[in-house]
Amino acid sequence: MLDNGKRKAILVVGICGLILMPVGYMCVSVLFLAFVCRMVHGASLACSNTSTSTIATDIIPKQRFAEGMGMFGMATALATSCAPALGLYLMDNMGFTTLFLCSAGSAVIALIIFLLLKVPRVEAVKKPLSFKALIDKDALPASSVMLVFLLTFGALENFLAKYARDNGLPTGGIYFAIMSCMLLLVRITVGKVADRKGEGLFVYSCNAAMFAAFLLLAFHPNTVAFILSAVLAGYGFGGLEPALQSMAVHIAPPERRGSANSTFLCAYDIGIGIGGGIAGFLITYCGYNQMFAILSLSNIMSVILYVVWGRKHPSSFSYVKHCK
Repeated sequence: MLDNGKRKAILVVGICGLILMPVGYMCVSVLFLAFVCRMVHGASLACSNTSTSTIATDIIPKQRFAEGMGMFGMATALATSCAPALGLYLMDNMGFTTLFLCSAGSAVIALIIFLLLKVPRVEAVKKPLSFKALIDKDALPASSVMLVFLLTFGALENFLAKYARDNGLPTGGIYFAIMSCMLLLVRITVGKVADRKGEGLFVYSCNAAMFAAFLLLAFHPNTVAFILSAVLAGYGFGGLEPALQSMAVHIAPPERRGSANSTFLCAYDIGIGIGGGIAGFLITYCGYNQMFAILSLSNIMSVILYVVWGRKHPSSFSYVKHCK
């Protein structure tokens, strides 16, 4: 649908869903309806995420593509890492009603900002919807590397607060706040470096940082290690996402940018979702420390996948250098 030129309409629909669904949680009293609201919420998030990314790729100049996606990714990842800290604070101190109202309010602000923006009109030849067109094959290498990496973030997002509480560590909110600060610093420079050096530097260093962050949580559950882990995780998540999203979409022509972004963001969501599920299973059977140790292996798998497939693909910023 994005590739058929429906950028603005899909974004407005997505944001409206993000406004209405948190209010819906406060109104429903039947579990089934809560599930329905949650599914519509997920669909709304998918619409807004994919359309904003696609609009960003329409605007950013080709010669500064990774830099532009780095700045765009700074906003998305900063929100992703700040939200758990803010959400935990609102939930613990003001209750769920305030949490849901603030969530809806933030989406209202997003809608107002979007209506003030000048979005370029993209002329597209309308094509029938087909399953083959839903997945952009050129975006698959970057998307796969990101999916495997995000198994770790899925574990952090779902279980870090409980782990901290059980081990007498600073709150999960503090961890995510430190992560956010580090992420902001990284995002300011990541795009320019990726434009010059390629995404490989970030695949290697960011996976190494997240690998170390998980080992610190697994084997050194103390305050110093906890804070250092947050710094490393902030660098890992903050640096890798924009580099790989730029890789996923930078060779896609305008009429395929929607499916390229959709492919990457589907992998993004699947990685976080599966990571949370695997983490919950591992915690049940072997505890938090072993869970962090085992999931750190996904960083090694992410690097291997990039070396075997990603850096040899035409979508890689390093492809030309690799061929030479």
